[in-house]
Amino acid sequence: MRQVRRGGVLVLTLDRPERRNALSLPLYESLLVALQAAARDDEIGAVVLTGAGPSFCAGGDVVRMASNVGAPPAPFEVRLRDLRRRTGISELLHAMPKPTIAMIRGHAIGAGLSLALACDMRYADTTARLRTGFVDVGLSGDFGAHYFLPRLVGAAKARELLLTSPMLDAPAAAALGLLNGVFEPDGLETAVMDTATRLAQGPRAAIAHIKDNLNEAAHLRLDEVLDRECWRQLRCMETPDHHEAARAFAEKRPPRFA
Repeated sequence: MRQVRRGGVLVLTLDRPERRNALSLPLYESLLVALQAAARDDEIGAVVLTGAGPSFCAGGDVVRMASNVGAPPAPFEVRLRDLRRRTGISELLHAMPKPTIAMIRGHAIGAGLSLALACDMRYADTTARLRTGFVDVGLSGDFGAHYFLPRLVGAAKARELLLTSPMLDAPAAAALGLLNGVFEPDGLETAVMDTATRLAQGPRAAIAHIKDNLNEAAHLRLDEVLDRECWRQLRCMETPDHHEAARAFAEKRPPRFA
């Protein structure tokens, strides 16, 4: 996996283009470690996840899975522990206190699609092809597919996508709400980096609290959401970013956030 910093934006590139960036065990580990570090790094204000070459990510490495057929497996509890640790990637993309963006070219399938869905936003070019893919290889699915899909497309459509596994082109995926925008191939990176840079230069505390509010609102009662909104709103009012934004508004100039 490649890591590049562009100002306050960290770009993480899945780098197995010869295998459409299928997720090997070393790739899972390096991505998990990179996201853990990014979540703690105050110099990073946004994370972009993408793939090398013409594909985003073809999901788990099915060739590796096939090579393990017939070999004595590790104990179930060990395999469960290891897989659950790897799925912390989705948790970090979803819950870290800074925006995450999937930049999608070509195929995003299976666990690769799940990782894209875990991000706060997804932008693609016209070559994008999205597919749940799990049922095609006799699997039920992981990395949060069953959590994110119903929230993005509704329960009925999520069942259809997971059970029948159609291949969606970029316009179809955007129409369902799986993509925030679709661009021509030569315009995708510029559009994504413009958005990521704007977010990275924004009010960090407010953005982190917005993510927390949205994530908690998915499972809390209205009164509980209002309680948390009020607490976070007042905390934001104490920050230098809010004070600067208020002064900038009064002075009719753009704010300069720390």
